[in-house]
Amino acid sequence: MESMPSDLSTLLRATIEHELPALLAVSDAAASLHPTPDAWSPKEELGHLIDSATNNHVRFVLAAIQPELRGPSYAQNEWVSLHGYDSMPWNRIVDFWFSYNMLLVDLIARIPAEKLSLTCMVGDGPACTLAFLIEDYVLHLKHHVDHMLQREKITVYPSQKAASAR
Repeated sequence: MESMPSDLSTLLRATIEHELPALLAVSDAAASLHPTPDAWSPKEELGHLIDSATNNHVRFVLAAIQPELRGPSYAQNEWVSLHGYDSMPWNRIVDFWFSYNMLLVDLIARIPAEKLSLTCMVGDGPACTLAFLIEDYVLHLKHHVDHMLQREKITVYPSQKAASAR
C-alpha cells in the first residue's frame, strides 16, 4: 500500500506527541550526562534531531517543488558542536524539537501525493523516494529517542548504516 501525505503526517504527529511527555520527564541534569566521553549527551542527541529536522525540512520542501532532489548530507557532529546544545536548558531543546516537528507535520500533510514517488539523492547515498525520506526521518527520530530514554528496544531505521546523511 502506498503512503499518502496524510498517513506520513499522522505518523510523525503520533510519534512526537507520544514521546513528548517522556522527554519532558527527563531532568536537565540527566540530559546533560554523557554516557561515555565520546558520546553525545541527551541534550546533544535531541539537538541532533533538531539539526536532522532542519536538513530534512529543506529536503522535503525542495522535493515537493522541484522535478527531483539532489542534496548534500550534513556534518552532524559539527552541527551539534556549533549549536552548543549542552549549554542550553533541556526543556527549551525539547520544546523547540516538538514545535519544529509540528511544522513538519503540517508541511508533510500539504505535499502533493504524486510527489511522494519523486527521486531523491542525498549525499552519496542511493536514490530513494520522498516517501522513503519521510518514513526514514520518523524512524531515525524514534531510534534516537529510544536511545536517549535508554529503552530496552531501540528502533532500527532502513538507512541506519548511512547515519551521516541524517
